Amino acid sequence: SGVCNALSLEIKVSPKVRAFVGEQALLKCSFRSSSPITESLLVDWTYRPLTGGPMETIFHYRSVPHPTAAGRFKDRIIWVGNVANGDASIAIQSPELSDNGTFICSVKNPPDVYHNIPQTVLLVTERGLAFQLSSAALLSILVFLPSALVVILLLVRMGRKFRLLKEKGKCGYKKSSIEVSDEPEHPDRAGCGGKLKEWCLNCVDTDEEDPY
Repeated sequence: SGVCNALSLEIKVSPKVRAFVGEQALLKCSFRSSSPITESLLVDWTYRPLTGGPMETIFHYRSVPHPTAAGRFKDRIIWVGNVANGDASIAIQSPELSDNGTFICSVKNPPDVYHNIPQTVLLVTERGLAFQLSSAALLSILVFLPSALVVILLLVRMGRKFRLLKEKGKCGYKKSSIEVSDEPEHPDRAGCGGKLKEWCLNCVDTDEEDPY
């Protein structure tokens, strides 16, 4: 029972947050505790640069917000949460490229003090750079898509032409001399000797039938 109570505080954050230089970056953090929310509730936000290094506390909340008074985030952290609703979110004013890093939201609501440790990775970029990348992607689509369609049409046309040539080849097929020699001779092509023999037989048949 004690273990279940100790692990009953659950925290959720966005795994990755994208922001632009100079535009406010919102770092969401929500929590759920089995104990009633009291003035003893604590919220801590810590930060570590992408390049590595020790974690540093950039925000602390206990009854009232206490933004950091030193370091890179001095006077740039705003409390936008509401602990009564299970919200411990903060916002970073005028983010910079050097702000890229890992943020951890920690919440303690005695007697629930142990919880999972989710992380948020902040990626700050230049809006102009993002626009250039999207423009390059669009240009690539406009260039390669027509080329791909042309290739497909050529392949289809070549396939049709190949089938027509194959059908014509079947219609114009000629037998070899060996195949011709194996076929029986047609009566009309027996030659002069055959015709003379047939005429003689007809004459004999006629004489036998006519008594006069």
